Amino acid sequence: MAFACIFVPNFTVAAVCRAEPEIREQAVAIFEGKPPLENVSAVNESASHIGIKPGMTKAQSELCSELTLRLRSSLQESVTHAALLDCAQSFSPCVEDAAADTVILDLAGMESLFGSLPEIARHLFRRAVELGLDGNVAVASNPDAAVLAARGFSGVTVIPPGKEGESLGSLSVKVLFVNGCEGGKKKEDEQQKESARLLGTLDRWGVRNLRELAALPGIALSERLGQEGLRLQQLARGAASRTLVPVEAPLVFEEAIELEHPIVLLEPLAFLLNRLLEQICARLASRALNTQELRLTLELLDLTRGDHRLDASETSCESEASHNTSKNTAQYFVSSRQDKFCRTLSLPLPMLDAKLFLKLLQLDLNAHPPGAPILKIHLVAEPTRPRSAQGGLFLPPSPEPEKLELTLSRIAGLVGESRAGSLELLDTHRAEGFRMRRFVPGAAQENFAEEKQSIKVSKPREEKSAVAALRMFRPPLRATVTLENGQLVRVMCAKRKEVQGNVLWKAGPWRSSGDWWEREAWSHDEWDIALQNSEGIALFRLVHDLLGGGWFVEGTYD
Repeated sequence: MAFACIFVPNFTVAAVCRAEPEIREQAVAIFEGKPPLENVSAVNESASHIGIKPGMTKAQSELCSELTLRLRSSLQESVTHAALLDCAQSFSPCVEDAAADTVILDLAGMESLFGSLPEIARHLFRRAVELGLDGNVAVASNPDAAVLAARGFSGVTVIPPGKEGESLGSLSVKVLFVNGCEGGKKKEDEQQKESARLLGTLDRWGVRNLRELAALPGIALSERLGQEGLRLQQLARGAASRTLVPVEAPLVFEEAIELEHPIVLLEPLAFLLNRLLEQICARLASRALNTQELRLTLELLDLTRGDHRLDASETSCESEASHNTSKNTAQYFVSSRQDKFCRTLSLPLPMLDAKLFLKLLQLDLNAHPPGAPILKIHLVAEPTRPRSAQGGLFLPPSPEPEKLELTLSRIAGLVGESRAGSLELLDTHRAEGFRMRRFVPGAAQENFAEEKQSIKVSKPREEKSAVAALRMFRPPLRATVTLENGQLVRVMCAKRKEVQGNVLWKAGPWRSSGDWWEREAWSHDEWDIALQNSEGIALFRLVHDLLGGGWFVEGTYD
């Protein structure tokens, strides 16, 4: 049996640094609490070197100019914990959620898939780095020994079977009391008091590391510390044994970032979206999944409140090139009254391309801007299985779905979303009764194949016949019609010279009407006419609007 543990040291700071990788090398302190009683709750190693310690007030820590202060974010911590679970579950189906910063994997049967135990440990470490986690990885023959090694040694550690006590002996006894607590604030305080009492007792005995604790006589230790003392000694010897409690984590792939200062322009928003998309795509790839739907939620600054109003200098840009954008943001004082802005990006096929997603979101946000400064970004990807497709030798070549989707989005951004897509006929007798729907190449090909197959089955082979095609005018041309005894005699159109002349032949009228129960009722007569003009004879479709009283030339026959 072999078990692996992934431990993220200083989890609170790691969650913030995962959202902002550029501050990893800086001195970072995390504060929490209600103003003005805000205290530092966690610091990284660089901050501790310059004298910043947990428990200091925010006002005291702000005196250090080299320090980067960030507010503790429970949302970013939950997202980082979900990424930690994704990293573990990409290697083993049996994963225990030990704490917010610790997961344990059962590696039984994994050697045939990923190689030896040292190779598995290195793969786990690299996968954690890809997901933005600076963690420690340890492999041992029992779960508790792997946890102690991950919490005590940095990097990758592999303990050979039977060498647990020897390998863990140099660790401080403090690693025995670094446990996550899921029982609330009260239970956490009780656990900290009990841990402090046991540590004080061991310190008075002169026990500093696990080797010294493991060497104590068991009976005397039990008389003084009870069963808890024996349990701690078993852990120090690396001899504890238990079964894992596997967790079934839901397939939820979301990333979020809370901003220190609101952003107005779309360029910095695209920079942050790119980071979130790369993290989500890395998590999806670790689980061999794609996505077909992205949901973007932006928490906006409420500009209707007096204390949240922005000055013109805050909404202006550093360069003159962004003057128009900052000018538009000045209108937010009047028009913005919403707290959240949501957009959903539906994809025709399962995809996994962060750059493509970023381009599609940029085009969508350009067409539908948020309308107010942004305080929080929340991105959710709905997981789905990757598409499986096999090309045929005799099928016409088609563009890649990713490039086609991007091209369609750019076209929709230029001409409008309601003017690009596929035509869908409506159940009506009205001429040109259709609506625009989203173009899905796969569905179009399937419908074409079904229609072609039905034609082959239902219709016998017929001789080819000439069919006249009606080329429609957009919009219809307004015409002046001369009548004699109720008959069409002459048609004149000021916009086109070819649509004017004497009527040589006509067929009709054909009257049609509908939607009389609605305001958009329609009723008109139609004729097919032949006109004698300077260029010769041409066929046209003439329509008389009975409700509006106008004459229109809808198209010509080719």
